[in-house]
Amino acid sequence: MSIKLPKPIADYVGANARLDVDGMLKPFAADAVLLDNGKRFEGLAEMRTLLEEAVVGAKAIFAPDSVRHENGRVVVEGPAHGDFKGSPIRFTYGFTLEDEAIKVLEITA
Repeated sequence: MSIKLPKPIADYVGANARLDVDGMLKPFAADAVLLDNGKRFEGLAEMRTLLEEAVVGAKAIFAPDSVRHENGRVVVEGPAHGDFKGSPIRFTYGFTLEDEAIKVLEITA
């Protein structure tokens, strides 16, 4: 199933499919926040460390299969496959966009 994602989110998902950390960070605002299962990462430097370890290190590729708009956020759901315990795991990504950039990303499993 093909779903239509806003450009910053589509760019993030496309870069994730290539395990490209620079590409994954590009659509984020400089002061963006990433919340990953309750842990908070502020700014691109902290987010880079998380993405290098948890995403690239585990070869975790998110494959969104649904999208909806909810309370000012774009909520994208789908499985992530990779070299990690329980793969694949279904994730929910809640994106808050501002000025054509990702301002907040909240990831829950």
